[in-house]
Amino acid sequence: MARKNPFASIMDDEGGKADSPVALDYAMKGASRSIINSIDEMAAHADKLLEGETIVEVDPDLVDESFTQDRVNLDKADYEADFRQVLESIRQSGQNTPALLRPHPDSPGRYMLVFGRLRHRAAKELGIKLRAVVKKMSDRDHVIAQGQENNARANTSFIEKALFAADIVQKNYDADNSTALAAIGVDKPTLSKMLSVASLDANLISAIGRAKSVGRDRWYELKLLLNKPGNADIALDVATSADFEDLSSEERFDRVVTKLKASKGRKPKQARPAEKAWSLSNDAVKVSTKDSGRAFTLALKSKDASQFGAFLSTRMERLYEEFQESKKEETT
Repeated sequence: MARKNPFASIMDDEGGKADSPVALDYAMKGASRSIINSIDEMAAHADKLLEGETIVEVDPDLVDESFTQDRVNLDKADYEADFRQVLESIRQSGQNTPALLRPHPDSPGRYMLVFGRLRHRAAKELGIKLRAVVKKMSDRDHVIAQGQENNARANTSFIEKALFAADIVQKNYDADNSTALAAIGVDKPTLSKMLSVASLDANLISAIGRAKSVGRDRWYELKLLLNKPGNADIALDVATSADFEDLSSEERFDRVVTKLKASKGRKPKQARPAEKAWSLSNDAVKVSTKDSGRAFTLALKSKDASQFGAFLSTRMERLYEEFQESKKEETT
């Protein structure tokens, strides 16, 4: 369980600015130097969170999940192989890499997990203490550290990073999304695509799962396919089919995409026209209307229907003028 430097994408080993394509691309797109410095400072702080800190042993039952989620279906089969690997490693060799905790901001005496969710779960299952560094930090530093730790791990998929990015953006730490950019380690165009994909139906994403080997371009292709009328319903039909859960996450993704590519889409259901019917003067005239939104039909029946219809026809111009005047009065 050797740990890579989780912040190498932003900081080099000496704590200086990394000469990375991400940082250069972001700067070339006109971000102010103050924003870049702010991101560097946050990342540098996060990079040193575990350096020189005392590792303590904590009862895992006193540790609550992070306030922001970065994994899809962590407790389901999608993560079972990853979890078993961590579990067996800790069982045989102990927990060599500490988790990062912070004092719970709302529950004195408890902790909130910043990163190390599989280690935390393994400690609970093995009935042992969780080895961790406990560090007081703000919510903003929390998401920076959590995101950068995930960037150092190959098992965090694109859709998980996209959902995590969307969660950070929704928390409104800043107007220019600098916190999300620092936490996820991407440029603005990539973040934009991530947010677009993260807007997919939550039920569909959960049904597909983490899809570890499915990258940005294929998820964005799915997003475009779902924009076709009727395809969202088709995708959910596929996702709720009998044998869907028996497939791997990647196979579930492929099945949905294959079905949508073969589909011509469903025509959206047209709303039924609104219909009304009533009588005038003791059934002297029976009136019925049908309103489809783009057409309005008026029908008259009974003994005075013909004469009343002719009467209305000769006064249509005046009635329409009165209608236009009434609209003006409503807007003033």
